[in-house]
Amino acid sequence: MTLTSTDTPPASRNWNIALWVGQIALAALYLMAAWMKGMMPIADLAQMGMTWVTGAPIWLVRGIALMEFLGAVGVILPAATRILPFLTVWAAAGLLAIQALAIPFHLIRGEANVLGFNLIYVALAVFVLWGRTRKAPIAPRA
Repeated sequence: MTLTSTDTPPASRNWNIALWVGQIALAALYLMAAWMKGMMPIADLAQMGMTWVTGAPIWLVRGIALMEFLGAVGVILPAATRILPFLTVWAAAGLLAIQALAIPFHLIRGEANVLGFNLIYVALAVFVLWGRTRKAPIAPRA
């Protein structure tokens, strides 16, 4: 089963542009988050407001960073090269799964003030997932 549809009519140029903007924004946000969680000291992250990192094992924080990095690369690279472009859809789904875990985690910890950021990530991931599945799928290289 694939997440891309092959029976959709060609998308307009505007849809492709909008989806690329969404993909780039999603990748940029996740690359920034991955860099912060993967490279910055835990104390610095906590000072910036990511207080949950002080109670989490270091391997979890760095593991989340790795998954965010892979998702950010996956949302751009397969579509840009048109090599296995369905992986872009799967990457968007994976980034959405990260948020499906992050939102209840923050709610349980009483950190509802950060949910606005989570919802931006969700909206972008859903847009890319929907757009590259239904509205403007990218055909693989011939």
